[in-house]
Amino acid sequence: MLQTDTASWPDTPAFVLDAQAIQQSCDTLTYLRRESGCRVLYSIKALPFMPVLQWIQPYVDGFSVSSLFEAKLAHAVLTKEQSIHLSTPGIKTAEVDELIRVCSHISCNSLTQRQHFLSLPQQSVSVGLRVNPKLSFALDRRFDPCRLHSKLGVDINSINADSLLGISGLHVHTVFSERHYAPLLQTVAWLKQKLGRYFAQLQWLNLGGGYLIKQMRDQQAFIQLVKALREQYGLEVYIEPGKGVVGDAVILHATIIDCFHSDGKVIAVLDTSINHNPEVFEYQRQPEIAESHHGGRFSAILVGATCLAGDVFGEYHFEQAVKIGDRIRFTNVGAYTLVKANRFNGYNFPAIYGHTQGKFTVLKQYDYENYRQFWE
Repeated sequence: MLQTDTASWPDTPAFVLDAQAIQQSCDTLTYLRRESGCRVLYSIKALPFMPVLQWIQPYVDGFSVSSLFEAKLAHAVLTKEQSIHLSTPGIKTAEVDELIRVCSHISCNSLTQRQHFLSLPQQSVSVGLRVNPKLSFALDRRFDPCRLHSKLGVDINSINADSLLGISGLHVHTVFSERHYAPLLQTVAWLKQKLGRYFAQLQWLNLGGGYLIKQMRDQQAFIQLVKALREQYGLEVYIEPGKGVVGDAVILHATIIDCFHSDGKVIAVLDTSINHNPEVFEYQRQPEIAESHHGGRFSAILVGATCLAGDVFGEYHFEQAVKIGDRIRFTNVGAYTLVKANRFNGYNFPAIYGHTQGKFTVLKQYDYENYRQFWE
């Protein structure tokens, strides 16, 4: 178990934002922008926490959003020169006017959406079309935007010249947590084969997100791809990483508050729960912790503090037997964790801290009044 003196660490449970990890991501974005000429949008659905948006803002060309609230949040952070790109299957008629006011680009998810937006009075928003290339790369069907009967984008085989009248750009997205650029190269090659004859009439191409850009060993394939698209067709090329920017930038700190045996196994109850990290339950996967040791001879099942029987993180091995008061750190929870966290059973949200140069700073805390106001 952890031997470090934790006296100066934050009270648990706590989400801790690592400023250095975010800076490393921003440095990677800067490199890609400089070397390829691409435009970078941070996809704020991964983590829309205002301090994070403010840290990232100087290093990107804008934000990618999926709803009116995300668009308004982006608009509050970005400068007038930066872009806000919207792509979503669901746009309410009552929200259209405000979306047009705050967004610079809107990628229509269907031909029905396209018809609706192009029928509006001339606006400054650049209207695009999300394309489903019908190429599946995600091994887990739940994460595959191109799966059978997908709701995301227009089938590439149904797009013709009429479909692209009034359209300024195309948007594609085919992967999730991908560590290689091969799917992107294949996707662009397929786009060029099917729709390349229309590229000259377009202004931009959004290659989407889903690539863990900081983990790529060789960026040259991407750099050369973007350069070729810009030089051959005169297109502005956008990417919109989310998890690739913030995935490794947050750690969830927790403490063991009870420890007992059940059917021959050690059960360690934490002061957090899967409701602070819902994807554990949603996708039935075991999250990483910093204290686990694969070859450790002591094991324990880490569980959450709620009454939900399935509030279980999994069984882990340690070099020492766990005990009450030990700290557990869940790593790589920067994306799709805070945005899905909830207060099931009335357990409070973890506080949020920033971690810079060894110092922890409170960024946001919650209390009973926040809980009560939500239900009043």
